[in-house]
Amino acid sequence: MRKEDKSTIIEQIAATVKEYGHFYLVDVTAMNAAATTALRRDCFKAGIKLMLVKNTLLHKALESLEEDYSPLYASLKGTTAVMFCDTANAPAKLIKDKAKDGIPGLKAAYAEEGFYIGADQLDALVSIKSKNEVIAEIVALLQSPAKNVISALQSGGNTLHGVLKTLGERSE
Repeated sequence: MRKEDKSTIIEQIAATVKEYGHFYLVDVTAMNAAATTALRRDCFKAGIKLMLVKNTLLHKALESLEEDYSPLYASLKGTTAVMFCDTANAPAKLIKDKAKDGIPGLKAAYAEEGFYIGADQLDALVSIKSKNEVIAEIVALLQSPAKNVISALQSGGNTLHGVLKTLGERSE
């Protein structure tokens, strides 16, 4: 590969890392062509960009960025695919769902401005809540007191109405 081609690829990888907020380094060494195609299809459906990269080019692309990605450098061995996404836990859920005998296996991840090194971090990554999930929880918590007040007023109104109706129907 020519040096110009390598520098172009490094720039493309660096631009993709900047574009997406989260990325996962995945070991796809033991995957055959059919399994890789199925993984690509599932990634596309989940809104994840899957890119197979050379470790040295990814290393150079990460070094060219302002952020310090040095904790990930030790994970750049073997065949590496990178999953880019905007939702931190989407690739983790996909990997957990697809993984059979550790294939594809998680090498490392950069999610929510934190580094997760090793396959044992997969459960922690799955449990990360997306921005939309956090907003939904906050909205539900904010609505809860109002719902309680409305419910109490409605039940009290029904009780009061029942008492008045009973008193009105009672013969004197």
